[in-house]
Amino acid sequence: MLNEDTPVPRSSRVTVVVATKDRREELGRTLSRLAELRPRPPVIVVDNASADGTGAFTRSAFPWVEAVTLPENRGAAARNVGVALARTPYVAFSDDDSWWAPGALERAADVFDECPRLGLLAAAAFVGEERRPDPINAQMAQNPFRRGPGLPGPEVLGFLACAAVVRRTAFEQVGGFSELLFFTREEALLAQDLAAAGWALCHVADVHALHHPSALRPPGSWRGRLERRNAVLAAWLRRPLERAVRETGELARAAVTDPGARGALGEALRRMPRALRGRRRLPARVERDLRILETR
Repeated sequence: MLNEDTPVPRSSRVTVVVATKDRREELGRTLSRLAELRPRPPVIVVDNASADGTGAFTRSAFPWVEAVTLPENRGAAARNVGVALARTPYVAFSDDDSWWAPGALERAADVFDECPRLGLLAAAAFVGEERRPDPINAQMAQNPFRRGPGLPGPEVLGFLACAAVVRRTAFEQVGGFSELLFFTREEALLAQDLAAAGWALCHVADVHALHHPSALRPPGSWRGRLERRNAVLAAWLRRPLERAVRETGELARAAVTDPGARGALGEALRRMPRALRGRRRLPARVERDLRILETR
């Protein structure tokens, strides 16, 4: 691993990490777009135990890409594997249906070089062939927090993983994406952990990520169950006791008549011992900022 103070060639300041599962065709499109960037960034693909030959396809069609096939599906935490393999000071994330605009990664690296406090850069995301601005762009630009001295944009406490670049040392300091949550709300938890560790997170509107959402998506009921489960787990991991109890109580009441809520509650309770072992209250300043966002 390179130390962050070690000089790095300008062409290799940012590695792109792509986590994927069973979307070989979409991944091929993403890697082709990343290959067109100049300079071409190092790319690490982490395959979440795909059954469609993703690993072999990547190694054959894109031999310049470092491909890792995991023995099991680790969800969003697969990105942690890619970051651990990166040799650059900064790491950008792409999903298998997203990539970075020309010049975006060089601009992001310049921003990090100029701001040692910056732990995460939240780029602007644009969707589809029409490049429609994702609504999250406006939300981040209008965050109610003051811009701190020397920061490159509005401070944020959330981001899209497919439109984020991190300082590798900051990411590793806080442990990366949660293994416990698996999928959904992992971005919010990482943002909270970075802020709690004293890192700045900023929206930089002139760094662009391009997202062409895949048609191969899990059922909405599956995602909804994980959202409800992880709302409870995330509260027990970082939020005040009264908030965690309230989230759990609301889900328990819904579970009486709602099978989806019942499934989410059962999964939350099975994971609760791990959540309690990992419980770490946020500093008062971060909790205050979260409450400001939640009451907007």
